[in-house]
Formats: sequence, C-alpha cells, structure tokens
Amino acid sequence: MLEKAYYRSFQAVFNIGARCLYWRRPIEVSGPGSTERIPEILKKENVKKAMIVTGPSVGKKLAPRIMEALDAAGIAWVMFAEVEANPSVGTVEKIREMYLESGCDGIIAIGGGSPMDAAKAAAARIVRPNRTLDQMAGLLKIGRKLPPFIAVPTTAGTGSETTIAAVITDTATHHKYALMDLHLVPKYAVLDPKMTRGLPPKITATTGMDALTHAVEAYVCWTYNTKESLRCAEEATVDIFRYLERAYRDGDDMEARTKMLIASNKAGFAFTRAGVGYVHAVAHTLGGLYNTPHGLANAVILPIVLEDYGAAVYPKLAKLAELTGTAVSGSEKEKAEAFIHEIRAMNQRMEIPTGFDFIQEKDIPQMIAWALKEANPTYPVPVLYDQSRCEKVIRRVIAEA
Repeated sequence: MLEKAYYRSFQAVFNIGARCLYWRRPIEVSGPGSTERIPEILKKENVKKAMIVTGPSVGKKLAPRIMEALDAAGIAWVMFAEVEANPSVGTVEKIREMYLESGCDGIIAIGGGSPMDAAKAAAARIVRPNRTLDQMAGLLKIGRKLPPFIAVPTTAGTGSETTIAAVITDTATHHKYALMDLHLVPKYAVLDPKMTRGLPPKITATTGMDALTHAVEAYVCWTYNTKESLRCAEEATVDIFRYLERAYRDGDDMEARTKMLIASNKAGFAFTRAGVGYVHAVAHTLGGLYNTPHGLANAVILPIVLEDYGAAVYPKLAKLAELTGTAVSGSEKEKAEAFIHEIRAMNQRMEIPTGFDFIQEKDIPQMIAWALKEANPTYPVPVLYDQSRCEKVIRRVIAEA
C-alpha cells in the first residue's frame, strides 16, 4: 500500500511539473514525395555531411532515393545500414563512432522504430560523451540539444519520429530499456507515404497494432493527458480501425498508407505526452529476452492487459468503442468489452497470434522485475500492478498461445 501511494504521488507531482516543460513537436514535412525536400532541409540547417542510419533492407530498397537526392544537391553523406530489430548498445556505439570519424554534422534516420531509436541513442551519446546509455536510461537524463535530426518512417507504427523515447537492448543482460528526454524528439519528421508502399502484410499488421497500442495506452492513463493528447489518441484510434486492414490487404492502397502514417504520428505524440503502461513494459521484456518484434508483442498483450484492467478502463474504452463505431449502445462495460473483442478480431483477421508459447518458466521472475521497474512509478497506469498481478498477465500470455 505504501508503494502504491508513493507511485500515485510521484505521478501526480510529475503531472504538475510536466505542464511546465516545453513539449516540442517535430516540424512535419508530409505528403507523397516529401523525401525530395530533405536536401532543402539539410541546407537550411547548414548540414555539410549527413549520416544516414537505417537497416539492411531499407538501406538497399528505399534509402537510395534519398542518397540520390543528396548527391544531386551536392550534400555529402555516409551510411550505417546495419541496425537490427531491437537495436543493441553495440550498434549505437558503432553509429556514434562512424559519425565522429566521418566528420558528420547531421543525422537522417530512415526506417521503423529500430533505426530511429538507434540513431536517437547515438545522437545522445554524441552530445553526452561522458555518459553511457545505461546512465541515460529513464527520464530527462540527456538535457542537451542533438545535432540536426531528420526522421523518415518507413512503417506506420512506432511513431518514433515524434517521440521522446529511444529503446535499446543490452545484449549482455538481455535487458531492454528506454531513454526518455524531450531533446530526443527529432527536429524534422518527413512523412512520405511512398516510403511505406508495398510494406509486407505481416509488418503492416504488427506495426499498425503497435500504433494502436500507443494510442489506447495513452488514452487510458489516469493522468498526464492533455486535451491535445486525448484528441490525438482518439483520432489515431479511429483511423487505425478504419484503415489498417485496408493497408494490410493492399500494400498499394495509398490512401490507407497515408492515413496510417498520420495516425501513427498522432499516436506517437499521444503517448509521448501521456505515457504508456504495462503492455509496453511486458513487451519490452520479450524484445530483450527473445528478440520478439515490438509491434507483435504489443498486439498480443494489448487485449489481455485491457481485460485485466477491468472496470478502471471501461469509461474510456466505451468512448473509443463509440468513436470507432464498434459499439454505440449498451452499458459502459458492454461497449468496452466490444472494443477489446474487436482488437482480438483484428488480430485474428491479420493472422496475429493470441499468445506466446516460447516464454520460459525460468525467465518469468526476470520479466516481472524488469516490467515493474520500467513502469513503476513513472507510467500513469489506470491500475497499479504488483508482482502477483504482473505474473498473472504473463501467464495469460502463455496460456492463450
């Protein structure tokens, strides 16, 4: 009881302090072909040599169009195209070393959450050379302006192009943790739906459900929310319900791709301002221990945690049910349950599993410890978990596989 009282007191005080902070949003450059404006942005920022950070596939298929634009504009560049899923501390250090050795003065992160998070973390190490990533984990521990930073999402899911977070994995301990600082918000977010065209259905599905998790977890938080974050979460949820499965079925549906990219961005802002919850806390443990893709983990865990929260989230989930047209009549409980049922139905239609059977018994205590350390006291969750309740959720994830 004392711990829970401390957690709620911390959140109440932080909520007051957070309203005094400058919650900057990135400068958005959007629309089909908007990546063509990147040379113009770099020149405006006086960047002479840019470092491109991405993964192997995007480095081969999508990054060349940006590289060609830089060449045509006479802007020098180097590229690091080895970012893995769930980027590691080692990868971040390699990016930092290449940036410094090559004499770069700006960063272009292209891809999903992994390249953007790796690039953000590397930028933090560049401006804070005497601090390790582990020392900067948690809230507001960077405190310095990053080099000019352009984020170009190629998936509609993570929202990392607008968030204060960079999530990194320590491969030695398998611990996945987040750096969270207002300075990690990229200066520019280039939202070009052409960069998401033809994204494989499986990745479209899991990254889209990642965005939904951001919107819903932010929405049900008991504090930190603002009118703007609530509005963004609502609008993102409505558009994800409307357009995600269209994008899943047809990779060339550019209206759906555009709407999903904007929804992901709105959801990213919503959770940046309002926070997330135990869905993310547990999902991060799966990424660290088993390299589970973050969007997949969130998609599976989201309905389980929402069901576990119970009556604490019925009013807000009922409102989302009404807005999405999932249920417009009945009690709050009935509408909330209908909303959760539709999340499960969406997962099923997009062939996302209902649980995970690979979680090992010996890892459960570590998962509980990491998840609770991440969430408590920072995340303003609607229901506070202790060890037994966290274990209950994890065992449901296993049982429902």
